[in-house]
Amino acid sequence: MSVQPVRLFGDPVLRTAAAPVTTFDAELRKLVADLTDTMHAEGGAGLAAPQIGVGLRVFTFSVDGVEGHLVNPTWTAVGAEEQFGPEGCLSIPELGWDCRRMLNVVAMGWDVHGEPVTVEGTAKLARAIQHETDHLDGVLFVDRLDAELRKQAMAEIRATEWFAGQTVKVSPHPLFGKAR
Repeated sequence: MSVQPVRLFGDPVLRTAAAPVTTFDAELRKLVADLTDTMHAEGGAGLAAPQIGVGLRVFTFSVDGVEGHLVNPTWTAVGAEEQFGPEGCLSIPELGWDCRRMLNVVAMGWDVHGEPVTVEGTAKLARAIQHETDHLDGVLFVDRLDAELRKQAMAEIRATEWFAGQTVKVSPHPLFGKAR
């Protein structure tokens, strides 16, 4: 178990859909431990495997006293009510913008032993579940911003020291603020 480097915006692994987990073994348990350690060390509410360079459908979360992980997660909206509020990402450090998400969701997946898990809770937890599941699909939260705010966000990202010199022309995910 150890803290891993977090991949930053511009890294192709963040734009690649993760593969389903098919083997529930010691290697998966180590991955979840590394994700948890890294999430805590970086002060995040969640962390997806692609953010540490692993292309598997796994994420960890720690929100409002609820901590855990989901393997091969899916989520379903409960109702049609949305929330619009601040969101950030460990892969886009020190920046954040208001993003639209579903207010309530129920997430389902498996734990590291292959046992089914269901997670639901606060609006903040619902936001984290949607955010981390997006990472597993190669989607970043800036893809969900409306066109004008996304343009502003991209300008702010390009101006950061950590992004210096990278080129990102267009997101491969034309969501632009649309909820799924």
